[in-house]
Formats: sequence, structure tokens, C-alpha cells
Amino acid sequence: MLETQTAPAAAPALPPELQSPRAKLVYLYLTTNGDATVSEMGESLGMKKLSLYSILKTLRKEDMVDCDGDTYALN
Repeated sequence: MLETQTAPAAAPALPPELQSPRAKLVYLYLTTNGDATVSEMGESLGMKKLSLYSILKTLRKEDMVDCDGDTYALN
């Protein structure tokens, strides 16, 4: 029997301002998973919270991410 497969979805475009590979990873994580806490991102991405806080601070400064309590989401 012939089996059909669907093509994988195209990766979302990254903002050109994102230079850091880790910042790109966090951005893509939030793009695909929606909002998340630092703990959730740390567990999923295998990153330390301190690194994530630094990246998220930069993304907030660039107005790419917003924070509501402990939860971060893309703008």
C-alpha cells in the first residue's frame, strides 16, 4: 500500500536582530509552544535559568517578548 507523508511545516522567520543562537532557540521555542515559564523553557531546552533570564531580558528590551507574572510570550 502506498503511504503519503505530509511535508514538515516551514520554520517561522526569525527577526534579523536576533544574532545569538540561544536567543534564536528561545524565540523559536516560544513561537512553537506559545507562552512558557522560565522553568518550562529550562527543562525543554536544557538551559540554565540564569542564561534564560539574560536572554529574555534582551528579548524584552527589543520588544519581542512580554512577561505576565512568571510567564513569557512573544509579542
